[in-house]
Amino acid sequence: MSRVAVVFVVVAVAACGGGGDGNKGPTYQGQHPRIYLGANKDRLVAGLSHPAGMRFQKMVDGWVAGQDVYAFPRWNAALLGQLTGDPKYCAAAVASIDMDVKAAEQAIAGGSAPDVAGDDYLQIGPMIGDLALVYDWCNDVVPADRKSAWLDYANQAVTNVWNPDSATWGGTAKPWSGWAIDDPSDNYYYSFLRATMLLGLAAHDELPATNAWLTEFHDTKLMNELVPTFDMDLVGGGSREGTGYGTSMKELWEIYDQWGASTGEVIATKTPHTRASMLAFIHQVLPTLDRLAPTGDQARDSTASFFDYHRQYLQELVALFPSDPLAPRAQALLAASSVPKMGQQFMYAYDFLYENADVTPTALDGLGTAYYAPGIGELYARSGWDTHATWINLIAGPYTQSHAHQDQGSLMIYKDGWLAYDPVIDSHSGLTQDVTSHGLLRIDDGGPLPQKQGTSSQLLALHKGDGWLHAAADITPVYNGKVGKLQREIVYLQPDCVVVYDRATTTASQSQIWSLAFPASPTIAGTQTQVSASGHTLTIERVTPSAGVTATVHDYTADSDFMGGFRLDEQLAGGDQRWLHVIWIDGAVTSVSAHDANTVDLMVGGKSVRVGFDPAQIGGTLTIGSSTTTLGAGVDELPE
Repeated sequence: MSRVAVVFVVVAVAACGGGGDGNKGPTYQGQHPRIYLGANKDRLVAGLSHPAGMRFQKMVDGWVAGQDVYAFPRWNAALLGQLTGDPKYCAAAVASIDMDVKAAEQAIAGGSAPDVAGDDYLQIGPMIGDLALVYDWCNDVVPADRKSAWLDYANQAVTNVWNPDSATWGGTAKPWSGWAIDDPSDNYYYSFLRATMLLGLAAHDELPATNAWLTEFHDTKLMNELVPTFDMDLVGGGSREGTGYGTSMKELWEIYDQWGASTGEVIATKTPHTRASMLAFIHQVLPTLDRLAPTGDQARDSTASFFDYHRQYLQELVALFPSDPLAPRAQALLAASSVPKMGQQFMYAYDFLYENADVTPTALDGLGTAYYAPGIGELYARSGWDTHATWINLIAGPYTQSHAHQDQGSLMIYKDGWLAYDPVIDSHSGLTQDVTSHGLLRIDDGGPLPQKQGTSSQLLALHKGDGWLHAAADITPVYNGKVGKLQREIVYLQPDCVVVYDRATTTASQSQIWSLAFPASPTIAGTQTQVSASGHTLTIERVTPSAGVTATVHDYTADSDFMGGFRLDEQLAGGDQRWLHVIWIDGAVTSVSAHDANTVDLMVGGKSVRVGFDPAQIGGTLTIGSSTTTLGAGVDELPE
């Protein structure tokens, strides 16, 4: 099929572009199809003969023939209409979208808001985005007497999103909460952006009001709101909502790709957050390449198992940065992961769209083994990039999003499976936010003191040497003045030992409870606790305090939300206390002895190691053999 001619016109409302990436701003195509295909049609036509393309087309053919495909995006059929020239695809897509529009019209006529307004307009991105893509790619097939109905409905939906107090349907006031319309860190925001951008691109100059959506998307929301917010709040990539709701940023990467292909303007590089998120994501994936760090709410799947959405997330970043040295490493992760191709039919399109023969997988080995994302307050470290590597996570940073958890200062450990974890994995809801559901030093004052949303802990130290990593965090601020001091300091001795030191200053009436959560029931013997899971034994030795501590095991299934999980609780009276623990896997540590209350002597991998901490402030010393390193405050930049 011959390539569709592309005509570019500059719309009067076009936003000013530019920036350090050298492009001059967006231009908008004057004839349909306007979205994505001008830059990608030839590639996609060729891709239909590849396995991913054939699988995609077979799935769409089934839907067109009347098969039920869960959550089928109608733009899939519209895309094949453009790529094959077969009219059956657009006929089916247009008929389906028109049914939606007629259902919305019926609801509005009855005085109700249509489905697109449900759940604070959460689904406006996929719903209006679907309409806009079908309208653009099948424009000649949309009945002339229905085009204005489609656009009026879509325009009213987008108008209502950005104007919640004056929202109307059919002239009837239907105000809504306005949730997240000014919060680029919230997953709702990306749905709002998708609807706004695609409607503007598809219908500019056809309905006068839609021209304004190009300015709203590009100037108001992207350049003046999202970019400065990400540059300030999300340094190092990722999402403050965690790895569950944070996966919604895949929608943002898709928006970047669609805009660039449609207008010629590269917006993925407007903020370094985009590229940084590829590196952060790689470190969030656990060594077995079948699950992610389970931080924040995990509503879709409480186990945080690798899924099609994660595959799409990384595929899109590779497509946005195909020449970046990270891209072939990301491709290697995808190829070796538990989802080497999409498993859900409604996701097949992304294997087809983002097949990238120009990016050949290399290997994860060679990347740095530690990564710190200050914007989300996550520190990841591992012993290597093999599937049997040990992985640890320390959380210390902003606690600002409703889907985030009260997990500041928490510690997780993984090797071939979970050893010390977030028990959200064993919950039915995936929404266990409480401070009692994480491995940290918590404070009890007639009940667990909660961490306050809108506050932030702070990483005060981060240094990496040959075979070790040192980090320290001040957790005090998240308790909003109710705790005098709470600091956690760790030394990770690769591959399988972590030394944890906590400074806690509380009132005498506030109990201090050092805790760690496990997928299996632990055994307590004096100052030592052991738990066996995933074919390994995790040992926790309490060096300090040696007396006055009561150790117990909490079974999470006492709460009906939990299917499993256990927590070690070591309780001590309040005051000015210091806690020193050594944690190791299997036989990594062969001897532990207290040198003093703040210093421990170890035999680790046949080497003598002394780890000492300053009881008053961040810092201490690390001696491995005859070599001593001073550990102090200050956050170093880790090598990629």
